[in-house]
Amino acid sequence: MRGAGGGANLLALRSHNTALVLDLLRTAGAEGISRLELAERTGLTPQAVSKITARLREEGLAAEAGRRASTGGKPRTVLRLVPEAGHAVGVHLDRDELRAVLADLDGTVVARRHAPLDLGAGAEAVLGRVASVVGELGAEAAGTRSLLGVGVALPGPLDHRRGVLHRVTGFPEWDGFPLRDALSARLGGVPVVVDKDTNAVALGLAVGGEGGSFAYLHLGTGLGAGLVIGGSVHRGPRTGAGEFGHQVVQLDGPPCGCGDRGCVEALCLAAVARGETAEAARVLGTGAANLVGLLDIDRVLVGGRTVEGAPEVFVSGVRGVLEARARRTGEECGAVRLVSGEERVAEGAAQLVLAPVFGQDG
Repeated sequence: MRGAGGGANLLALRSHNTALVLDLLRTAGAEGISRLELAERTGLTPQAVSKITARLREEGLAAEAGRRASTGGKPRTVLRLVPEAGHAVGVHLDRDELRAVLADLDGTVVARRHAPLDLGAGAEAVLGRVASVVGELGAEAAGTRSLLGVGVALPGPLDHRRGVLHRVTGFPEWDGFPLRDALSARLGGVPVVVDKDTNAVALGLAVGGEGGSFAYLHLGTGLGAGLVIGGSVHRGPRTGAGEFGHQVVQLDGPPCGCGDRGCVEALCLAAVARGETAEAARVLGTGAANLVGLLDIDRVLVGGRTVEGAPEVFVSGVRGVLEARARRTGEECGAVRLVSGEERVAEGAAQLVLAPVFGQDG
């Protein structure tokens, strides 16, 4: 893995106008796009576009993609994005495992890692494991530009802006730990972004074209939600939104690791432990119905390793509760869909770094 300087410089390129141009280059794909088209679509002057594209070519982010016939005058040179010019590592820290991916500028995964992890082993052990994996993946990108950064996604709650963890359910020792700064220092200054696992998946879905407003419900070793409102990830003023699993639905119910009783997470996981998957799905659907009624979202997407263990049961169970609610209220029942893939969180974590480069919510 090369030093952090190049990555920091590339992130510094992320002005609004540059992001607009980069996004259009990426969208154009291998066919490319002309400077004139870039100017027309961004509203920038041809001179401004020329300066931006010249800088991007100098940095290796853009290259010529041939020439296109013009309606008058000489053929126009078209430019394309160079996906292999930069990479991001996305890391998913779960309570018992680590998954990581190396993604290029297009978001295409070019390398991956998976290893057991004990989140309760302490900061030193966890940081050492993450640094080792990032180093391995960075070596896979040898010969390309420096690493743009590392996105880390893990259970919340946490402070996304400062990269500081709060009391992760079941792991109170992480409360107040400055994960972003500590990991960046361990990696020699490589930029690090930290967010909740659910927000990472939600961002990845939004960047991938999942439009409108939706909730992503993630049931694995815990339960949380990623919320996208009007196309942007909703984190709230203190970046604490989405603590879906700790809404109380049963007063004086079973104790939860968060210290409360009768939380959706505790009830779901207890039902799963008893082998009552349909009951777990019904509880999850009850929480989802509360969310739909509160936010008027279009769709509910469900995922996570527990859901993927019985996908049809969970999707039909959640849909059944939402349909019953729709019949009572006279409203339309939004779509319920499975989001599968063991590396969804890690891929979304990589987008925490990549998406802002293209002017998208990161």
